[in-house]
Amino acid sequence: MRPVAPPVGLNALTDSDLVGQVARRLTEAIIEGRLSPGAKVVEAGVARELGISRAPVREAARLLERQGLLVSHPRRGFFVRKLDVTDIDEIYDLRLCVERHAAVLAARNLTPANRRALRRQLEVLYETAELDDPSRQVEEDYSFHRLICEIAGSRRLLRIFDDLASELRMVIGLIGRLYDDPRRIAATHEPLLAAIEQGYPERIGAHLDHHIGTAWTEVGRLVRDIPNLGNGVSR
Repeated sequence: MRPVAPPVGLNALTDSDLVGQVARRLTEAIIEGRLSPGAKVVEAGVARELGISRAPVREAARLLERQGLLVSHPRRGFFVRKLDVTDIDEIYDLRLCVERHAAVLAARNLTPANRRALRRQLEVLYETAELDDPSRQVEEDYSFHRLICEIAGSRRLLRIFDDLASELRMVIGLIGRLYDDPRRIAATHEPLLAAIEQGYPERIGAHLDHHIGTAWTEVGRLVRDIPNLGNGVSR
């Protein structure tokens, strides 16, 4: 008799869009560390925990594989992807290129309405810091940066950013492990937003390089120093 996989804290689902809901639940579990890098996604266990059949779990796993969160091995199943230093460098290098350009364009396109939207999203980051909800904070952090890309007004730029979405959520989740006080994560966005509001490209680039570059350095160090985050990649 096979041992029963331990639960990972997934809530039961409603009947609509099962695949999408399973994918979101698994993404949350990965970001929050309940499914750690290299961990196997036990389809039967996830299905039992969510109160559904295995089919939508398998489809959700395939979706997350396409998004870069999971990897599959023949006859072994799906596993949470491990990120090594090379992965971190590639993600952050591309992220810097995309967001540096997007922030300059956003500054040019800034209106009172989207300025308020950015300020409101920053407030949401501070509010979320009080909730002790790491997954929600990752999502709001990601939303702040995506909003900059939206205001930039380039559909292709936004598409590239969205293609990085799952991997960005993973690395943003890692950033959360670097701060004892979640409000500090929100505070790191203040100088960047101020630079966009002032509209000087050189200052925007400098603040963005610092904002993302600091995270790049620290996440890279984290992956090197914590064995279950680095030391090889499941592919």
